[in-house]
Amino acid sequence: MKVLNRISFMLAMTLLASMTFMSCTKEGPAGLAGKDGKDGEDGINGQDGTATCIQCHDNSQSLASKTMQWEASYHATGDAFARNTGECAICHTSQGFLGNLDGTFDWEATGAIVNNPNPPNCYTCHAIHDSYTPGDWGLTVSGAVAMRNTAVTFDFGKGSVCASCHQGRTVNPFPTVGGADITISNTRYGVHHGPMANVFTGVGLFNVGTGLSNSLHTTMITDACVTCHLANGYGAESGGHTMWMRNGSGAMNTAGCIACHADVTALNADIVALQTQVAGLLAELKTKLDAIGATNAGSDNSVAGTYAPEVAGAVLNYKAITEDKSLGVHNPTYVVKLLQNTIAALD
Repeated sequence: MKVLNRISFMLAMTLLASMTFMSCTKEGPAGLAGKDGKDGEDGINGQDGTATCIQCHDNSQSLASKTMQWEASYHATGDAFARNTGECAICHTSQGFLGNLDGTFDWEATGAIVNNPNPPNCYTCHAIHDSYTPGDWGLTVSGAVAMRNTAVTFDFGKGSVCASCHQGRTVNPFPTVGGADITISNTRYGVHHGPMANVFTGVGLFNVGTGLSNSLHTTMITDACVTCHLANGYGAESGGHTMWMRNGSGAMNTAGCIACHADVTALNADIVALQTQVAGLLAELKTKLDAIGATNAGSDNSVAGTYAPEVAGAVLNYKAITEDKSLGVHNPTYVVKLLQNTIAALD
């Protein structure tokens, strides 16, 4: 027991001595300040990551309005982009259209197909994200467009991008006035859908008879389709990138017309009169085609058979003017005279 007490006493004394020593130890005064080091070189300023983007994606809301309009267009809402094979794909899909322009899509190849097809959109008509400058608003097609079924080319101005697709397909065999009989082997003989460029220029159809001439639209509207269809419109109902010519109430969007047709009331009356006349001529022509047997009542499809060129040409013209859908507005003088001549050729 005495040994344990002695050991405890010695440990306590040692601890006390250590504490006393530590409490007596003080930090000395600081030494002289050292010399400052040499400054490093400044870094190079980085580029503003949004500098290029904001040239187009600015706060004007222009892109928002164009997007809203396009979403209401038939380009966006139609289901035709499902036609993603062969020749169909070069107009019905965005990728096929661009691939046909640069040669990367060989639509004539067996089994040619566009995977994951997109409908016509910004990239179809504009050079989006090529330069990341306002130059990206440039059009993918410019200059004269070759018109099918003829050797004619025509410059539609900004409308050339539209006319690249909105013209009839190649017709084979194509009827010629006074030429050989035409054998129609299927129900789809004609220039197919969307032959607006043919009607606007008056070429690529069966031009029978005399006195055919184009209206002033053909020569005076330098940007063709774009001038009227993309004029300032009414929200997402007409004009702009909707490209519709009538709003929800059925009123005509005349914003692109008033530069020449200042009297809008008179213009609308003229449109009604013209479309009534053309509708009547189309009905008369269809009755004659039904009687001949080249078409059937209640259907615009052609009936297989061999016909005189005037009959085959009448089928072609009937379908083209019907599918143009403007009822003569695109080229009033030409359409009225062509239908009158076509009817006369069947008598």
